[in-house]
Amino acid sequence: MPDTLLLIQLLVILMAIGGIAGVLAGLLGVGGGIVLVAAFFYSFQALGYFGEQLMQVCLATSLATIIVTSARSVLSHNKKGAVDWDVLKTWAPGIAVGALIGVLVAAQLKTRELQVIFGILAITISAYMAFGRLHWRLGDTMPTGVARAAFSPVVGFLSVLMGIGGGSFGVPLMTLYGKPIHRAVATAAGFGLLIAVPSVVAFLFVTIEPDSRPPFTVGAVNLPAFFIVICMTLLTAPLGVKLAHRMNPAPLKRVFAVFLFLVALNMIRKAVWG
Repeated sequence: MPDTLLLIQLLVILMAIGGIAGVLAGLLGVGGGIVLVAAFFYSFQALGYFGEQLMQVCLATSLATIIVTSARSVLSHNKKGAVDWDVLKTWAPGIAVGALIGVLVAAQLKTRELQVIFGILAITISAYMAFGRLHWRLGDTMPTGVARAAFSPVVGFLSVLMGIGGGSFGVPLMTLYGKPIHRAVATAAGFGLLIAVPSVVAFLFVTIEPDSRPPFTVGAVNLPAFFIVICMTLLTAPLGVKLAHRMNPAPLKRVFAVFLFLVALNMIRKAVWG
């Protein structure tokens, strides 16, 4: 039986993580996963878990929360008619395949390697958040044929290696190909489901060593983290939405981009120098 004090510490930390992630998601429109993975990693380390598979637990648990948050988001956006179901249907096979390949690759990598990958991709995302412009274009319509077959697995693959949903890669991709931002955000929520469902099922069959496994971890998914974070984000996300309507989120998004950049650099530093 896990130590009672450890469980209390875990509970308090996870409640704080979930609350902050919910506010940020509502305020800035950023996916919770990009916050949760780093927060899980540092929190589990603070509780004494330093194993070579710790990042796998963080990725899998973050993706598990995305199943719930993405489903809720898709339903909400669909009521407003904002989801592009044609894009979702045609991109679904490639994204799901890429997500499964991502799990297979992540299962073979060690924590330090996954830290470096997370850090490099997070720096890329933070740069786009800080400097990207909605008028940038690579084309006027979403890729089809060979281009879609190439892009869609990459979206699923990279998202799993970061433990995130479809927003961080899907929204920029769709806006670069002419989708209005509200439609891109709504459709990317569907990408999140296509990424998270197959990857979490696969992560449930990954064996995690004891030094990387916080209490009540099934496969690579930590159940307390999943349930507590979901409860907190559902409570605090509406607060973030209200704040977004009262202030201009653009400067805050740039501040968050700087924060994400620093977190990513620190993740790489810890991986390289310990």
